[in-house]
Amino acid sequence: MARQDYITTFDEWKKDFHYSHELCVRFGEIDGFGHVNNTNVFIYMEEARISLFKELGLMKSWGTPNSAEIPVVADLQCDYLAQILYDERLKVFVKINHVGSSSIDLHYMGLNEKEQPVFTGRGSIVQISRNSGKPSNWTEEQRSLFNQFSQKAHE
Repeated sequence: MARQDYITTFDEWKKDFHYSHELCVRFGEIDGFGHVNNTNVFIYMEEARISLFKELGLMKSWGTPNSAEIPVVADLQCDYLAQILYDERLKVFVKINHVGSSSIDLHYMGLNEKEQPVFTGRGSIVQISRNSGKPSNWTEEQRSLFNQFSQKAHE
């Protein structure tokens, strides 16, 4: 397995995941070589990320047209470990790796039906003010949500 700079020891890194989003690879996501087009994996990470944000209740405010703050992707990285094929069922895991003042660093892991890792990834999400476009600090309530979620991984 390739070594990703955000993973020190894969087995230790993997232990901290407890939230996943399931999906099935659609025919339209396959390229001419018969496997998932590499860009679709970023969509899979987005689906897992939005699912997590809904679970945490963040999309109630971020998802409204009049929300003062919105989340933006600051960077996103993916490491492909194995081919993903049409009609495979995937579990896309997501965890909060670090919470900053207005950003969170998320890590991702995709497992196929055989529980084999097919991709890993990471990315930073920044909460910004819709009006100014500048970073907007997390509220205490948001920080509490992130901390409670992260603590579940250690239970």
